[in-house]
Amino acid sequence: MSEIEQLIVCGGCNAKIGPGDLGSLLKDLPKRHDDRLLVGFESTDDAAIIKLNDEQVMIQTLDFFPTMVNDPYLFGKIAATNALSDVYAMGGTVLSALNIVAFPEEKDLNILKEILRGGAEKVIEAGGILAGGHSIHDHSVKYGLSVTGLAHPDDILMNNAGQIGDHLILTKPLGVGIITTGYSVGEIDQSAFDEAVYNMETLNKYAMEIIRSYPINSCTDVTGFGLLGHLHEMLHDEYSAVIHSDRLPYITAAYQGAKEFILTAGGQRNRNYLTPFVDFKQNDFAIEELLFDPQTSGGLLVSVPAQYAEKLTTELNKLDIKSADIGEIVARETKEMIVQ
Repeated sequence: MSEIEQLIVCGGCNAKIGPGDLGSLLKDLPKRHDDRLLVGFESTDDAAIIKLNDEQVMIQTLDFFPTMVNDPYLFGKIAATNALSDVYAMGGTVLSALNIVAFPEEKDLNILKEILRGGAEKVIEAGGILAGGHSIHDHSVKYGLSVTGLAHPDDILMNNAGQIGDHLILTKPLGVGIITTGYSVGEIDQSAFDEAVYNMETLNKYAMEIIRSYPINSCTDVTGFGLLGHLHEMLHDEYSAVIHSDRLPYITAAYQGAKEFILTAGGQRNRNYLTPFVDFKQNDFAIEELLFDPQTSGGLLVSVPAQYAEKLTTELNKLDIKSADIGEIVARETKEMIVQ
């Protein structure tokens, strides 16, 4: 076995601290009010927004995690794509990025070179400038980016501005957490893994280039908290949402894997936290797992007025990765999320 094949599969967005624990950690941190900070950590949005002037805001975000594939070049591409996604979720364009690296002292530096090569390619594809970074020695490999983006103040997309009647459109299929976990233990085949990798390394830039021409009310990207976790943030205890399970896009092998109880630790953390907010009106454990599954470099979840939903979905489906209209935002019901 070559050195490149010895990256340990242990992370991706499955390694995120659970949403319940994270919220309790952040709520008591000291805060400083500044009128320039339009979005900060006190919200649950995807990135910070700082007003520079009447024509520009700066989007700041960072993301890094342990390896979820054993090919370092692919890992670099996926981790960078995931970090860049928050800029797109806020409606911005990528300006620059800095590498974040943790790497074992005894490991072959050619592996790190391949990780950085994959990341650099994605920053370039995004139209950004890779301007350096910071590295430390650590017992396990970790990689990601600190990313700066730009937008006009009127173009900012928030994750909590959906309206009753909005349709919910998802731009990538679910299941990559289950796929990468199952593949690492030999329970998922190569073709399904390749499909998951293609989804994870595809920039949300291309979907956002279409989305931003529509009057979108709200947007987020689906990552470690799973579809239901990020939808929960979008509804922010004010509205409910109906999800139609027969419309959900997912990787077929992930559904089969969930039926065979290929589960992720992150998915179970999401389930434990989110169960009180969800009413499952269908009896399908595999669908539940897909909805809780942590997505590494997942798609965008967009809320759009109903009259634009079909046209937007049709236009998005001209891309290689297909989108789906999966549900609607409705007036608050007993449960926040209803899965039919």
